[in-house]
Amino acid sequence: MSVSVEDWAAEVADIAAIDEILEVICQITGLGVVAVAHVTRERWMACNARDRIGFGLASGTELPLAQTFCQGVCATGDAVIFDDAPNDPVYSTHPLPGQYGIVSYISVPITLPDGLVFGTLCGFDARPNRLRDSAVPGLFGLFAQLIARHIEDRRALRASRQELAETRETARLREQFLAVLGHDLRNPLAALRAGTNILGRGDLDDEHRELVDAMRQTTERMTQLVENLLDLARGRLAGGIRIDPASDVPLTRTLGAVLDEIARAHPERRIETDLHIAAEPAVDPLRFAQMFSNLLGNAVTHGCPDTPIRVSAASVAGRFELSVANGGQPIPAEAQERLFQPYFRQDGAVHGGLGLGLYIAAQIARAHGGSLSVQSSEAETRFTFSMPLASG
Repeated sequence: MSVSVEDWAAEVADIAAIDEILEVICQITGLGVVAVAHVTRERWMACNARDRIGFGLASGTELPLAQTFCQGVCATGDAVIFDDAPNDPVYSTHPLPGQYGIVSYISVPITLPDGLVFGTLCGFDARPNRLRDSAVPGLFGLFAQLIARHIEDRRALRASRQELAETRETARLREQFLAVLGHDLRNPLAALRAGTNILGRGDLDDEHRELVDAMRQTTERMTQLVENLLDLARGRLAGGIRIDPASDVPLTRTLGAVLDEIARAHPERRIETDLHIAAEPAVDPLRFAQMFSNLLGNAVTHGCPDTPIRVSAASVAGRFELSVANGGQPIPAEAQERLFQPYFRQDGAVHGGLGLGLYIAAQIARAHGGSLSVQSSEAETRFTFSMPLASG
């Protein structure tokens, strides 16, 4: 991940701890200027600075790299230190101290944990300062390590944000692909469904009729899977599933149709109902039936076959509630937290689906201004839909 010098200067300038470190160094050493510089092969830029002598160094200040000592410090890993440039055997003839009016100077490398040299921690003054034969070099070295740790933490945070952004983009593209795939599969499936219906009306012997029925069931199953993919796309990409509430369709009729369908498909299962709908909620009949069918089918699939499935519905205290309960093994707490996420299957089994049923049911509940919740214990597992009733 490439980060520009300007971006790093802004990042480091925003780290409050480094600002405090520079202030402490100034107070301890008495140096007039202390700075953290980001150094590359081509550029030198101050990321943060303390300037007490009016040198003109601040965050974002850039100096010609060749006119600094930092290039050599970063290349060799060796500090540059002098106490009094005019009287120093090495730096008395060096052009840089005289160019900038620097008399005392120290610069140490800032090396990140992976070995990358970020830049330097440097300090200087226009007057002599006892630096070389004191505790100052060790102090600068320790503070350079601390600054490197803060920079590495910021670099890791930036990488995590980038990874999260890429993950979100991948998820968005995946869901767009599923939406397009689901849409493009509808027409050929419709053709297959029409073809099997035509074949089913013909004069067939038992063997061929059984084959056509199997083809019809498979086509219907594939159609349902495609519709689930499209519902996923609507919920994730299109701002949620849209509903069309109808006031002329009694809810008992909608619930009854789903109950009859499940009972016909699973005659061995006992379903007990307790419906007391004094006030009708405004629901989309088709979507509500889809949600109820998902909940009831889930109870059939995962519930204990020896205990009845209990369906209750009631309008109480300004709210409508519908619940589906079944016996069986309780759902673990950690699984309950993920039940309404897409692609999650509570027991790891496929059961012919994509793990979208409860997610879509929760999205339908949300579209109605309600919510879907689960409670699970040794006694029972109960899914409850709840929504406010319209006032007036």
